[in-house]
Amino acid sequence: MSNDEHYLGNPLLKKANISIEYTQEQIDEIVKCYDDPLYFAENYVQIVTIDKGLQPFKMYPFQKKMIKRFHDNRFNICKLPRQSGKSTTVCAFLLHYAIFNDNVNIAILANKANTARDLLQRLQTGYENLPKWLQQGVLSWNKGSLELENKSRIFAASTSASSVRGSTFNIIFLDEFAFVPNTVADNFFSSVYPTITSGQSSKVIIVSTPFGMNHFYKLWDDAQKQKNSYIPTDVHWTDVPGRDEKFKATTIANTSESQWRQEFECQFLGSTDTLISGAKLSSLTFDTPLKSNSGLDVYEYPEKDHTYVLTVDVARGVEKDYSAFAVIDISQFPHKLVAKYRNNQIRPIVFPQVIKEIAVNYNRAYVLCEVNDVGDQVAAGLHYDLEYENLLMSSMRGRAGQVLGQGFSGKKVQLGVKMSKATKKVGCLNLKALIEENKLLISDFDTISELTTFIQKNNSFEAEEGRNDDLVMCLVIYSWLIQQDYFKELTDQDIRKRLYEEQKNQIEQDMSPFGFITDGINEEQSFVDTQGTRWHVDEYGDMSYMWDYIS
Repeated sequence: MSNDEHYLGNPLLKKANISIEYTQEQIDEIVKCYDDPLYFAENYVQIVTIDKGLQPFKMYPFQKKMIKRFHDNRFNICKLPRQSGKSTTVCAFLLHYAIFNDNVNIAILANKANTARDLLQRLQTGYENLPKWLQQGVLSWNKGSLELENKSRIFAASTSASSVRGSTFNIIFLDEFAFVPNTVADNFFSSVYPTITSGQSSKVIIVSTPFGMNHFYKLWDDAQKQKNSYIPTDVHWTDVPGRDEKFKATTIANTSESQWRQEFECQFLGSTDTLISGAKLSSLTFDTPLKSNSGLDVYEYPEKDHTYVLTVDVARGVEKDYSAFAVIDISQFPHKLVAKYRNNQIRPIVFPQVIKEIAVNYNRAYVLCEVNDVGDQVAAGLHYDLEYENLLMSSMRGRAGQVLGQGFSGKKVQLGVKMSKATKKVGCLNLKALIEENKLLISDFDTISELTTFIQKNNSFEAEEGRNDDLVMCLVIYSWLIQQDYFKELTDQDIRKRLYEEQKNQIEQDMSPFGFITDGINEEQSFVDTQGTRWHVDEYGDMSYMWDYIS
């Protein structure tokens, strides 16, 4: 092939509209590759390895299984350990798809744009090392995209709704999807999923190592339970040749046990130093809502004669933090989260109407709103504009701090609760006790996800960097509420006393009886306590009442 037939002088690429005279052997090979992407990858794809440079792609058994599943199914989700060749496997499949299908659009998306472009570069390296008779002519070729003469296009970008909005894709490949923030993942699927399902053969390939209980975790869990259309592929670290117990010991020694469990055992671990213990978080399970609409998820419909509390955390509505509320059934113990609302676009001026509508439906629930910053505007809208009568208020009472009520007279009345350090501390401690003692039941995925990244920072608790805690803060407000005297009068429930009594009973049941030691001298008239003091019955008569004191 002459230099004029190369794309932009690159001897590894064929220019478009160049005719080639094929041999019968080449035609037979093209047919085999067309029919079988696995045959194509094993015989013609080359990859760059760290130790040996450019090498033929010798596939492991699990990689062959992945390519077969990509070919046979529309929706795939794969959970694999670090450095197992997962991304290279997908790129080999995408290369086959682009060459042997006309007019297709393929998106390579990763948590970072540079990562996505690196994946595209791997695909381009594989393409450059194909025989010329197997290549399509090249129309455009750069770091962020390529286009072939069969009108197939591949582009690379970060995972976001804006990166693919307005386009139609035949394949979307989401690499390391567990590392995409939940807010971005939610917006991405709400924006892009309709364009995916508009076709009958379009595909979604999600590949990642776990990173906490996030959107990837939910998709994976639902796939295993057959609640969605994704085909799950799980690869154990021992499936990668060369990884044995010695490799495990060396890796743990050079990193940590928790990193090994997350990145190689592929466990969905939360953050460290979380408010709720890791053991408890791992035992929490989520349910599918009975109803979902515009940020509202309903797990139980309102029941007659039940009492509900609705606690509110307010954001500015600029797509960063969420405005949120939790609806909790407090009519019987344990309490239960029955509905939640979370929206990062709703404006504070509109939010009161949403709160009132849901509160009214839940038997005119008691509403407690956080009134820091724009929260005061929301509470004022509920109280003055919408005249909602079951809005709980608080007032400052000197050393007692904020005290809850449904209305006060005086100058220091607030239309809700101000989230101070003291209030947050009380709420966090109460929330920890309630969840770990199974006194507050939560089955909402988003709330559980936020709890796994609600960590200790500077003598307080807040969301891990890049995560949200709006739903957790609704529970913190609720947990502060339940220890208030007004709440006890309202519900005839003293949660703190009940927790104390149950813990006391548990401790007494766990302790072995220590008994008493006697020396056999006048046993009926004397005994020795644990301090070694001998007690006698004297002229004052029977002292059996002292047993209660000693024990």
